[in-house]
Amino acid sequence: MSENPLDKYGLNEHCNSILKQYRDRLPIFEKMKSIVKKALEDSIQQNHIYINALEIRIKAEKSLAGKLELKGAKYTNLSDLTDILGARIITFYTDEVDKIAALVDHVFDIDWQNSIDKRKMHELHSFGYSSLHYICSIPKTLYYDPEHPEINKYRFELQMRTALQHVWSTIDHDMGYKTDVEIPKEYLRNMNRLAGMLELADEQFSLIRVGITDYRRKVQSLVASGKFDEVPLDGDTFSNYMKLNPFDKLNKKIAAINQAEIHDSDMTGYLKVFRFLRFKTLGDVEKMKAHFSDDAYQLAVYQIAGTDIDIINSSVAVQNLVVVYLLSNGGGELALKSMFDVLYGESDYNNKRAARMMATAKQLSFMNK
Repeated sequence: MSENPLDKYGLNEHCNSILKQYRDRLPIFEKMKSIVKKALEDSIQQNHIYINALEIRIKAEKSLAGKLELKGAKYTNLSDLTDILGARIITFYTDEVDKIAALVDHVFDIDWQNSIDKRKMHELHSFGYSSLHYICSIPKTLYYDPEHPEINKYRFELQMRTALQHVWSTIDHDMGYKTDVEIPKEYLRNMNRLAGMLELADEQFSLIRVGITDYRRKVQSLVASGKFDEVPLDGDTFSNYMKLNPFDKLNKKIAAINQAEIHDSDMTGYLKVFRFLRFKTLGDVEKMKAHFSDDAYQLAVYQIAGTDIDIINSSVAVQNLVVVYLLSNGGGELALKSMFDVLYGESDYNNKRAARMMATAKQLSFMNK
């Protein structure tokens, strides 16, 4: 008589019957896994949330047998177990856990009675286990197959936590639960201290992110309203400023000299130039534009009038503005060379650039004021 393959786990008849259900229903859980994975990926992508990871697995038979050996009496049948299918979403920030939870509530049916928010636990050592745990099922509105109604009846577990919580949980589990040796109190104390530090870091990362987001919104509002003197010059503010095409009018005027086309070029290098000029706000850039646009245009006339140039870069206007600004404020060929070094990187060729620009500028009236 052949041995029952389930007997290898040494379980009682009741637990063996649940394990047999598990084997028979594996195709159902495989289908559920693909449905849940796709639904989560689509929802996260559509809502433009950038996560650290999405993990989904079906509990291994050996793992289920171990659970039944310990707790089998509390389960009537397979449907009582809510973690045969398990998913985990790992976010970068604590506030994104709540955003993910809101999406999950829209996508799946939630068993609120059996779901738990472990983030409300206040024990110091609980940091790594402060996940938000939802017990979910697939609604018929998401997927329904009349031949397999179990897909909508079986529940699954979904954990949501931050990357720091996940890392800590993994480390703590490795050091604290995969050994039969009791950990000395001095090491547990140090682990608890580290857990507190990581929890504080988790909170601060989210607060800093919120602060930066609020700052960017304020900057966008100030730039859009034209309150440039109130806007400090930095990468974010310069990017928003450039969206207004502040040098477009001068570029078009220069292009009209030869009826030239304007070729868009990367302007980000001029942030370094403005810092080189010690500009502090976008208002400083606007003042330069207001005071020196006419001379910058005249410089362009000397540069391209009488030539066959029919394409100009969109950087011509701002470069000429900077040249005129430098020379009008007592700078000379050396100052021009330094500006080109900042813009293009240090090279001997910038000496030639500066010399040519100086020779052209000498012909203009602003040099003789």
